[in-house]
Amino acid sequence: MRKRLEKSGPILISAFAVLGVLLALTLARCGSNSSSSSSTPPPNPPPPPASSVDVTTYHNDNGRTGQNLSETTLTTGNVNSTNFGKLFTIPVDGKVDAEPLYLSNLTVSGQSHNVLYVVTEHDSVYAFDADTGTQLEQVSLLGAGETTSDNRGCSQVTPEIGITATPVIDRKAGSHGTIYVVAMSKDGSGGYHQRLHALDATTLAEEFGGPKEVQATFPGSGDGSSAGNVVFAPGQYEERAGLLLLNGVVYLGWTSHCDIRPYTGWLMGYDQNTLAQTSVLDLTPNGNEGAIWMSGAGLAADSSGNIYFLDANGTFDTTMNTNGFPNQGDYGNAFLKISTTNKQLAVADYFEMSNQAQENGTDQDLGSGGALLLPDVSDNSSKTWHLAVGAGKDSNIYLVDRDNLGKFSSSGNNIHQELPGALAGGVWSMPAYFNQTIYYGAVGNHIRAFSISNAQLSSSPSSQTANSFPYPGATPSVSANGTGNGILWAAENNNPAVLHAYDATNLANELYNSSQAAGGRDQFGTGNKFITPMIVNGKVYVGTTNGVGVFGLLH
Repeated sequence: MRKRLEKSGPILISAFAVLGVLLALTLARCGSNSSSSSSTPPPNPPPPPASSVDVTTYHNDNGRTGQNLSETTLTTGNVNSTNFGKLFTIPVDGKVDAEPLYLSNLTVSGQSHNVLYVVTEHDSVYAFDADTGTQLEQVSLLGAGETTSDNRGCSQVTPEIGITATPVIDRKAGSHGTIYVVAMSKDGSGGYHQRLHALDATTLAEEFGGPKEVQATFPGSGDGSSAGNVVFAPGQYEERAGLLLLNGVVYLGWTSHCDIRPYTGWLMGYDQNTLAQTSVLDLTPNGNEGAIWMSGAGLAADSSGNIYFLDANGTFDTTMNTNGFPNQGDYGNAFLKISTTNKQLAVADYFEMSNQAQENGTDQDLGSGGALLLPDVSDNSSKTWHLAVGAGKDSNIYLVDRDNLGKFSSSGNNIHQELPGALAGGVWSMPAYFNQTIYYGAVGNHIRAFSISNAQLSSSPSSQTANSFPYPGATPSVSANGTGNGILWAAENNNPAVLHAYDATNLANELYNSSQAAGGRDQFGTGNKFITPMIVNGKVYVGTTNGVGVFGLLH
């Protein structure tokens, strides 16, 4: 029941990119007046610093670890209110709910730029020079005579719904790289549309015959069914979970507007080169609800082509087939592993907590949090484990074995490790990972670090922040140079918003926050739900209700 709890709150890179990136030139870091709130570039801006680091997907990689291990400019020694702060803000035409993305050294109109991509709820896609804030391109994804969607009677994304989910970029697709994005709109006759777009990364022009209208059916008798098939109704859904690009297919997960039925849990795949639909899976085809939203976190994937995510409250069948799977195919409130063999979606494994009926009935489901795949870890016997972690509204941390998620038993949870009440607050966010540590920012709570040893999480936090984070908590990100100079970044949803930076080895050591400088020097706008800081090439980018704040070294 997302409507009640999402409104209430406490009532609220890259995968191991090449190490050794060159130090950014001091001149480029100071290319804009640090106290200015304008996106106007300085005269004769310097060329972009050399960089090979891109951020092409939500939380940096398909494991959704949130770590950039190739950050050579920002250190625990220079991130402080004397040397570090707001460089400028970039205004846009709507809310920025998606994480900004980044391509380094891209040729646009004959010149090399580090390019920042920003999407808005006003259905706009922007490309900016990431070092100066200069607008390079902008395109509206509205069709002729269309407007953005109204909020569908739900205050979660309001006053308009356009582009909510973080896009995904393939630098090698098309002629110059391609950005894949889902946009919602409303036509002049009151009809709603969900479309998948593939845009040239340099011009933002449509590619591959796009856009593709999202349509789907799936065998079942659940919510929204007709003649033996559940039918996807675009007005009833929203693409909030970050897009996943995996083995040539773009995967989309769909959520409801609040808990306004009818709706079920849809997962869809589209060929990245043709935009043809490759496969459809409904996770509650003979029931209802079971949305995929995870507070904007992206669908995760492993190197074997399996997709992982946390499903929201919805129908779960407690009658099992001979293999221990729900006999009607309904997986509400489950930690799911989906296979993509031959580009076809199928449930490969799942975990469902033993008290699922209680959690479904009291809106304490897993679906408010995102799943994170840990790098391989070994126990004291040198056994290698493939683990994933997730948490939702019940304040428990669930650490699962990706090779055996545990399925369902009414007598107890058969999983790798469970930490009941470890977070002292529900999760409307996802964790970050760095150097054998998981970082969680639960609602109304401190960000807590849990160390990993013997393939287990510590039962209590190894460190935590002094300050707490109001609804929806925080989704942290990490910058580091290999295993050194680890900095944990987190945005506080307040007015004004606050960007925090902590020593990742000891969260009690706050290095910086944007409220420290005198005279409001580093204020960058009003806070926004589910915002994830993006750190690359000496700068930090943070979305707001009307733009992006850009932070870096001041001198």
